[in-house]
Amino acid sequence: MPRFPENFLWGGATSAAQIEGGRCLDGKGLCHLDYVYYRGAKIPCNFMLKKDYEKAKAEEATLNFPNRRGIDFFHRYKEDIALLAEMGFKSFRMSISWTRLFPTGLEETPDPEGVKFYHNVFRELHRYGIEPLVTMIHYELPIVFVEKYDGWTSEEVIPHCYRYLKFLIDEYKDEVKYWLTFNEINMVTAVPWLGGGIILDRHGEFEMPKDFRPFGPLPPEMAERWENASHQALHHQFIVSAMIVKYAHETAPQCLIGNMFNLHHLYPETPSPSDALRAHQETEFNMFFCDVMAKGYYPKWILSYYRKNNIHIKWYDNYEKILEQGKVDFISLSYYLSSIVTADPKRQERIGSFIRTLHNPHIETSDFGWQIDPTALRISLNELRDRFDLPIYIVENGIGAFEELNEDKTVHDNYRIAYLRSHIEAIAEAIEDGVDVIGYTPWGCIDLVSCSLVSMSKRYGFVYVDADDFGNGTYDRYRKDSFYWYKKVIASNGEDLSD
Repeated sequence: MPRFPENFLWGGATSAAQIEGGRCLDGKGLCHLDYVYYRGAKIPCNFMLKKDYEKAKAEEATLNFPNRRGIDFFHRYKEDIALLAEMGFKSFRMSISWTRLFPTGLEETPDPEGVKFYHNVFRELHRYGIEPLVTMIHYELPIVFVEKYDGWTSEEVIPHCYRYLKFLIDEYKDEVKYWLTFNEINMVTAVPWLGGGIILDRHGEFEMPKDFRPFGPLPPEMAERWENASHQALHHQFIVSAMIVKYAHETAPQCLIGNMFNLHHLYPETPSPSDALRAHQETEFNMFFCDVMAKGYYPKWILSYYRKNNIHIKWYDNYEKILEQGKVDFISLSYYLSSIVTADPKRQERIGSFIRTLHNPHIETSDFGWQIDPTALRISLNELRDRFDLPIYIVENGIGAFEELNEDKTVHDNYRIAYLRSHIEAIAEAIEDGVDVIGYTPWGCIDLVSCSLVSMSKRYGFVYVDADDFGNGTYDRYRKDSFYWYKKVIASNGEDLSD
């Protein structure tokens, strides 16, 4: 008996901000990610402080903004989709750029050239029998909402966003069956700029510490701003997500709408009850994003957490009914790594942090410090089955690495094959455990601008793109060893994972 369902959706994942390019072509506007500038091949960029944003605006003509270039999918989409089809893709996860359709986000009607572009992309995918899986908002927020409204902290964003999302359903419902509302919605609480367009030190009397580390300890006034702003922004995203799910269910019942969150499996550092409790609390924090979107309400414990931590939410009118009426059809997730947590207050890291520094000696670590743990994926998939009893779509998973094209135009990425093989095995085991996994789209199936480093140096793809961190290169595409391996995996429906 095959380990994967006959209609299993094998494919790969990307986002518009990281692949499209074509900045300002056909009327496209700028989003907040277009102001994240390159700071070095190993320096995370997606925390934006007031001084960083002011620098980006003042030096816009000279700074390096890789997201504005992407990999030129805007002009090369036919070539790229042909490569995906050659691998045998059944599904391609992509996103739509809000500012390609509504350049400032404030327009009442979309730009016709942007509308046409996505029709062309969907038409090309269907020509090869590839099912689009479309993320409505993959972090992108029109820059006007950062400057005028402090990002997603303001409920003023909701009607503009809802108009955009409603247009997507009305316009593309016959071309797209599978939709996701917000990419990694929990990341707004971990990286407020990336997930919510929030400049943390924009308001208030406090000053950022000179040795500020995005994932390190925070001064009390900074922590209060972080928690209140990010959870308020999250509430507004929950609301507009539920609103569009309800609308899609009423007007496009053939469409299935999922949530999307970053799954971060956490182990206690020791068997001590205090460490076990901390791991449980952090796991609950990670899962509550799905609770709200799949069950339609805030669990009581998170409301208690808000009270205990002085987090004050301005609740959207009639929010409880909105959430109840907008429950998603399936769970989707990204999974890259597991971590360990401790109750030791001297070594304890912020709840909800994505990057953690405690090392688990029992598992391997990638070149970027991410611990490789396919078993945690299997455990988590079983936990999601028991908690939600919904289909699960694994829409991101992969390993980033520094890679160079060999003289013979090859890339020997056996480490990527090993990583993906171990995770596909874990997925197969979870399916045998009774988990309803409907698809798997590894991240960055074609090299793209990495999210954390805003660079081309950190590569995830089956296809190498000849471009560097400064936009130099031919941008030609070359098949890596993993390209041929994944083609074989898909052709065998996951049965042949050999080298």
